[in-house]
Amino acid sequence: MLQLALTIIIYLLIVIPVGRYMYHIAAGKHTFADPVFDRVDGLIYKISGVNPQRGMNWKQYALALVGTNAVMVFIGYLILRIQHIGLFNPNGIGDMEPTLAFNTIVSFMTNTNLQHYSGESGLSYLSQMLVIIFMMFVSASTGYAACVAFIRGLAGRTKENVGNFFVDLVRITTRIMIPFSIVGGLLLVWQGVPQNFIANTVVTTIEGTKQIIAQGPIAALEIIKHLGTNGGGFLGANSSTPLENPTILSNLIELYSMMILPGACVITFGKMVLDSKRARAAGQNEQADTKDRSLVSRIIGREGRTIFLAMGIIFLIGLSVCFWSESQGNPALEQVGLDQSMGSMEGKEVRFGIAQSAMFTTTTTSFTTGTVNNMHDTLTPLGGMVPLLHMMLNVVFGGKGVGLMNMIMYAILAVFICGLMIGRTPEYLGKKIEGREMKLTALCIIIHPLLILSFSALAVAVPAGLEGITNPGFHGLSQVLYEYASSAANNGSGFEGLADNSYFWNITAGLAMFFGRYLSIIIQLAIAGSLMKKRFVSESVGTLKTETVSFAVILVFVVYIFAALTFFPALALGPIAEHLTLWS
Repeated sequence: MLQLALTIIIYLLIVIPVGRYMYHIAAGKHTFADPVFDRVDGLIYKISGVNPQRGMNWKQYALALVGTNAVMVFIGYLILRIQHIGLFNPNGIGDMEPTLAFNTIVSFMTNTNLQHYSGESGLSYLSQMLVIIFMMFVSASTGYAACVAFIRGLAGRTKENVGNFFVDLVRITTRIMIPFSIVGGLLLVWQGVPQNFIANTVVTTIEGTKQIIAQGPIAALEIIKHLGTNGGGFLGANSSTPLENPTILSNLIELYSMMILPGACVITFGKMVLDSKRARAAGQNEQADTKDRSLVSRIIGREGRTIFLAMGIIFLIGLSVCFWSESQGNPALEQVGLDQSMGSMEGKEVRFGIAQSAMFTTTTTSFTTGTVNNMHDTLTPLGGMVPLLHMMLNVVFGGKGVGLMNMIMYAILAVFICGLMIGRTPEYLGKKIEGREMKLTALCIIIHPLLILSFSALAVAVPAGLEGITNPGFHGLSQVLYEYASSAANNGSGFEGLADNSYFWNITAGLAMFFGRYLSIIIQLAIAGSLMKKRFVSESVGTLKTETVSFAVILVFVVYIFAALTFFPALALGPIAEHLTLWS
């Protein structure tokens, strides 16, 4: 418990300065690194023909985002299909099969990084760098750019301009992703993570057998896969292998890397909304509301504090359940005489133990990263339900800014429900929430469970889907639910007991990843575009305060109630039924 508490406290100390730095970049304010990065960005704009002064409305922004991603998908797919060429391919890896290449390129462009292949045997170094690592940078920057545009729309400083996608993409990549990755990558190399271009090493073990030790640019991939909440891994065993995650220090570096930017997005949101309130107050010759003088409110703004608190509550509940469940051990193993006093250590690394494994598991699926330092397929039923549920919720910080955008959808839903209760038109951030916004919000919220449940139903109804299920019991359904929850949430982790490298699973998971990514972003930008055109309304005694602790609690209940209504039947047939059976 002390390990977990200290890990979270250190994270809170780190995320605040990073959030303020990200806010300065999103708001176009001065930073200490501008003299260097302004020249780099200016060169990129000149080569690319981008006018950094040109703004976009939400439709233009969405079109630029989707169009740019489409070009990258085409180029990446081509590289995967011709990777047999000798360039950066010392291990002689052959071309990737068409449906697997489709699944892989969609997976990495949508920031999902679901892997139906084993990295060390499925990709050449050329593909690892030009497709996988490159996509990890641009897909993460794309998500954060969409989040920044969404925040600008909610803050409502203008009626049309949500920013310039190309400028946001460049600034986030050059000022956040690349410098943070360089520092983090060097720290991982310091801890023993390989970074080279030599062929795999064949060694003779003590027993006299031959073993292949993977080599390659592992550290470069490791840091951006966590920093960009990408997931995946250079190796099939992911961050549970010592080559990707050798020590407890490297484990903490990777843990904080995947937590830092999603949390920073919430701080950026709070600061930008606070700026908007101050600007409106100044324009009306009024004094901004400063009754709450708490340190947290001054640092991140009260709206940001509320969202951060709601996300934090859900995260801590999930972490507690996962840690408790794994600490109880496995009663089936106790019955055959195996000691379970240390908890369930199946599928976990001894150097991490129960606490850091539970922390990593909850974090990677709450922040939608998808990397793993233990095998989720071996978790206890309730321990495995936590990452499954958090991907189904897709609002617990989330990755690449998506968690914030999704939580705002629930905030809009919460103010609408509360508005109905008191007989007032709901308002959020000073704007009235009307029929258009509610229809779009409902559609955005419904898409996620629709993708998970419909594809899961298809998988258990057709022979091609059933062939991939390796466990005929309740755990088999959990494997299916996990696969599509991971795909739709753009997470990428998996219950690896599923035989998912087939035409059926490659195509259906690819479609779930594609629609889960782009439909949500487009609808959310449309909501922001609709709200930014509306006039601000004055607060009154009947206005629902959305920056209070009580609203954070309401938000948590709304999220859980919606999850219960949509996912409880499926969870009851999967991990809950497995738990009851195991402990009976």
